[in-house]
Amino acid sequence: MQIFTDPQALAAQCRAWHAAGDDIALVPTMGYYHAGHEDLMTCARGLAKRLVVSLFVNPTQFGPNEDLAAYPRDAERDTAIAAAHGADALFMPEPGAMYAPDHATWVEVPQLAKGLCGASRPIHFRGVCTVVLKLLLLTGADVAVFGEKDWQQQAIIRRMVRDLNVPVRIVARPTTREADGLAMSSRNVYLTPGERAAAPQIRAALLAAREAAADGETDVARLRELVLRHWREHLPGGEVDYLEIVHPESLEPLESADGPALMACAVRLGKARLIDNILLRS
Repeated sequence: MQIFTDPQALAAQCRAWHAAGDDIALVPTMGYYHAGHEDLMTCARGLAKRLVVSLFVNPTQFGPNEDLAAYPRDAERDTAIAAAHGADALFMPEPGAMYAPDHATWVEVPQLAKGLCGASRPIHFRGVCTVVLKLLLLTGADVAVFGEKDWQQQAIIRRMVRDLNVPVRIVARPTTREADGLAMSSRNVYLTPGERAAAPQIRAALLAAREAAADGETDVARLRELVLRHWREHLPGGEVDYLEIVHPESLEPLESADGPALMACAVRLGKARLIDNILLRS
């Protein structure tokens, strides 16, 4: 596995691979790998001759009061994991290599970014779109793999590459979970033992909503109240950032869950902000 810190050196290697007839799969990450990241790498490894993994804690997707400085990091361990999963290249740039001091160009999908996580993190998806497009341009990736835990992110990236005619296929992988249902996240390390014990109730409430939808419930307000009541009873320390039912592609809020419907949420538990989602109807 080659390790790159210079964007142009990575781009040169990817051009050489393409010239030799090799296709390229990309897995963009911020590091501190868990089994979810490993699943993305395993999937991508089977989709192309070459696998590029990026490890970059992207400063432009963090707001001024968010956890950029505290975000968990373990570059040595992450490097070993990427190598073990067959990465041909690991891209680990410094922020200054990706953003000039007078950087002034941004990529946005405002309509899809206005709600859900975008409501409380207004610059987040601008930073995500900009860095993902940079990575796609540098690697010329033929396919890029993302996780469905960040459903809004993958929906926005799909729209970005469609609207800008970026010649890449976006593949989404199901959320990887702990045995008790908690969605795996690098931020789970922020949880205290008590918070960790309660956190699976986020998923338990979403499953109850899906069961109600399967039994015929279509009223969005009643489905939301079912979840909120469950959290009041079983997750008393949780602070709800949002709980919405939206169309899975447009992310527009729904008045009725009688067609394709995604329930998505963000809940704060202590220092951790945990996101999850579930398809009520596909």
